[in-house]
Amino acid sequence: MKANCWIDKQTVRVDEVPDPKILNARDAIVRVTSTAICGSDLHLYNGFIPTMERGDILGHEFMGEVMEVGRGVSNLKVGDRVVVPFPIACGTCNACKAEAYSVCENSNPNAWMAEKMFGHSPAGIFGYSHLTGGYAGGQAEFVRVPFANVGPLKVPDGMTDEQVLFLSDILPTGYMGAEMCDIKPGDVIAVWGAGPVGQFAIASAYLLGAERVIAIDRFEYRLRMAREKAHAETINYETADVYETLMEMTGGRGPDACIDAVGLEAHAPGIVGMYDRAKQAVMSETDRPIALREAIMACKNGGTVSVIGVYGGFIDKFPMGSVMNRSLTIKSGQCHVQRYMRPLLEHIQNGDIDPTFIITHQLRLDEAPKGYDIFVNKEDECVKVVLKP
Repeated sequence: MKANCWIDKQTVRVDEVPDPKILNARDAIVRVTSTAICGSDLHLYNGFIPTMERGDILGHEFMGEVMEVGRGVSNLKVGDRVVVPFPIACGTCNACKAEAYSVCENSNPNAWMAEKMFGHSPAGIFGYSHLTGGYAGGQAEFVRVPFANVGPLKVPDGMTDEQVLFLSDILPTGYMGAEMCDIKPGDVIAVWGAGPVGQFAIASAYLLGAERVIAIDRFEYRLRMAREKAHAETINYETADVYETLMEMTGGRGPDACIDAVGLEAHAPGIVGMYDRAKQAVMSETDRPIALREAIMACKNGGTVSVIGVYGGFIDKFPMGSVMNRSLTIKSGQCHVQRYMRPLLEHIQNGDIDPTFIITHQLRLDEAPKGYDIFVNKEDECVKVVLKP
């Protein structure tokens, strides 16, 4: 089969690789009909996530048709259309029973490796380094899906791939980011990052009752999408001071909650951005926490900072004094996708949200390297690339 493989930093290639096979009773083989390039994939592409190996198959946002099931899978049959969540979860451990699927205790065969980095291991993840299991990803013609009796969601008849594909990751992630803000009527929410996850965090904040949502980014085409499609107010951080502008927009109080939808590759003009890039270059820190620092400092006293942008390691100049002295709450996590898939599917069916608005590019799987190049370089007003095997 064909698959998009990580070759080296900023190099991916579509190669012929062996077809996946059923290895365990709870496996399924899915023929991919749609897959996508995620902003998190760019962290792999740019070399910020360790333990990648040449030939690793990328991709954790995918859906398709069930081609084969193991004897332990009774909820799926050959021919079912399914969308597959990016965290791999067993469904039976303590974490899964608590619906904390992204920290499943049984799905990462390289747990020892993650424990050295994080203290404890998260769940296995499709196509996202050997730190999270070394599983082959979904930017391919076929995928082996472990624990298929737990993860995949059947797609109702009449729904297009584009309507449901993002249930695999970014729609639930944006929703969880908003949910962690404990939004109450009248709340003002600020969202750092107007990429795909940020757009869905904005839409979800309104869905959960926010009165105003303010999006912060530097690319005008993404800010325009946030205004026109997600109905946010916007700040361009290259032309305005974010903290001062937020204070003006909130009467000096600050947003009730702040969502960091940026993560470890945050950008900033001036000395702050230069500082973090220099520290990262010499490995004095692994991640650039610019958006996180701003969110903490801007959040109102007693407010919540929700972190859904991906961080991989260690950061510098973390304003813990602000967190402690102002009674801030920080909530974070890889999304527990399985928890949110069915409720969000119902929102899509009811017309409460149309996830297709973020799609700007559709390419063949063969064109995956081009898709990565366009996405990482922010060319052609690219927000979201969908690949078709």
